Amino acid sequence: VAHAEEGLHTPFSAMLTKYVAPINPVTNGDGVEIKGTSTEVDYAGFKSSQSDLTAYLKSLSAVSKGTFNQWDKNTQLAFLINAYNAYTIDLILTRYPDLTSIRDIGGFFSSPWKQAFAPLLGEKRTLDGIEHGLIREKGVYNEPRIHFAVNCASIGCPALREEAYVGAKLDDQLEQQTVRFLSDNSRNYYDGNTLHISKIFSWYKEDFEMKWRDSSSLSGFIAQYGNALSSKEGSPLDDSDIKTILSGKSDIEFLDYNWALNDQE
Repeated sequence: VAHAEEGLHTPFSAMLTKYVAPINPVTNGDGVEIKGTSTEVDYAGFKSSQSDLTAYLKSLSAVSKGTFNQWDKNTQLAFLINAYNAYTIDLILTRYPDLTSIRDIGGFFSSPWKQAFAPLLGEKRTLDGIEHGLIREKGVYNEPRIHFAVNCASIGCPALREEAYVGAKLDDQLEQQTVRFLSDNSRNYYDGNTLHISKIFSWYKEDFEMKWRDSSSLSGFIAQYGNALSSKEGSPLDDSDIKTILSGKSDIEFLDYNWALNDQE
C-alpha cells in the first residue's frame, strides 16, 4: 500500500524539483553544508505546468478516507503535507502574477486560509482545515517538525522542499527541513543572551512544548538543534551556549515575519 502511495506523489516531486530552487547556502556547526536554508519558487513555471498540478490534485482528492486510514501514520502525514503545499501553490496560481503576498488573496472577511476550495478525504477543505484539523489534530501525529514542511508561499516560511514527502523517508525529510530552517540566521540566531527566532515558534508554541523525544519545552526543542543555530554573523554556537538555551535561561525574541511571496527573483 505504501509503495502505491509513493507513486502517487511522483508527479508533484517532478514539479518541485523543476520549479523550486535552493537559496542562502550555509555550513552549520556540525560542518554540514546546507545547499539552501531557504528556497524560491518559480510560480511562472508552475503556471505553465498547471494541467500537471491539477492532475496531481485530482489524484489526491480521489483517495478515499478508507484507503487513507489503511496507511501507516508517516504515509498519512506525508500525504497531508503534500496536499497542503500543492493546494497552496494552486491558490497562488489563481492570482499569479498579480499578487505580492498570499495575503492579497481573499478579502477583509475571507483570509486565503479560510477558503474552502480543496477537495480532500471526502470533503471540501480550507488550508486551515488541512493544517489545523488534520496535520495538527491533537493526539494523532504529534509531530512538531511539520512546521518546517508545510509552506505558506512566503519568504518568512521554512523552505518549500524540492521534492515531495513520502512515508518511507518522512522522518529524514522532516529532520533535514528542521535543520535547514534553524540554520538560516536571517530567521533564527542566538546572540549569547537572547534567542532571536521565527514567529512560527510563538504561533505554535504548544506544538513545540508537547512531549517529543527528550524535550517538552520550546527551549528544549531548539537546543536539540543547537548545532544548526549560529550567531547573526554566522559563527556556530559552543556547548555552553547550547546548555544555556536548554536550561531555558535565555531570553526569547520572536522576529517579524516576512509575508512577501517566495517567488523567484
